[in-house]
Amino acid sequence: MRKKDLFSMQFNELWRLHEKITKVLAEKIVAEKRELEKRLAQLNRSDVASKVDASELSPALVAGSPPRRKYPRVLPKYRNPLSPSQTWSGRGKTPHWFANALKMGRKIDDFRIVHADKSRVSTPERFCSG
Repeated sequence: MRKKDLFSMQFNELWRLHEKITKVLAEKIVAEKRELEKRLAQLNRSDVASKVDASELSPALVAGSPPRRKYPRVLPKYRNPLSPSQTWSGRGKTPHWFANALKMGRKIDDFRIVHADKSRVSTPERFCSG
């Protein structure tokens, strides 16, 4: 059916066409769902036949992705002076408040957090035995 044919149709005709299309789509979705369920049942039967126990598999294999590496918690490096609860570690996407402030002419150092706890930073004093 061409586009201009649709535009020349009356409202009632279009509505009947819409209902027919909806009915056909619903039937096709049900048929597709049955087919997928049938294929899934076959796959499950073949898994049982091969006697692979899910408890023997690692959680990463069951989930379908490799396990993520544990990363240490990263301290924030920048703080929004207008809303101190908003911080950014300097990693990942730049927050909107940070990008907007830079566009307005502010400097990165205006947002830098000075940490009182320097235990995470290696300093020469830590390595001196005195």
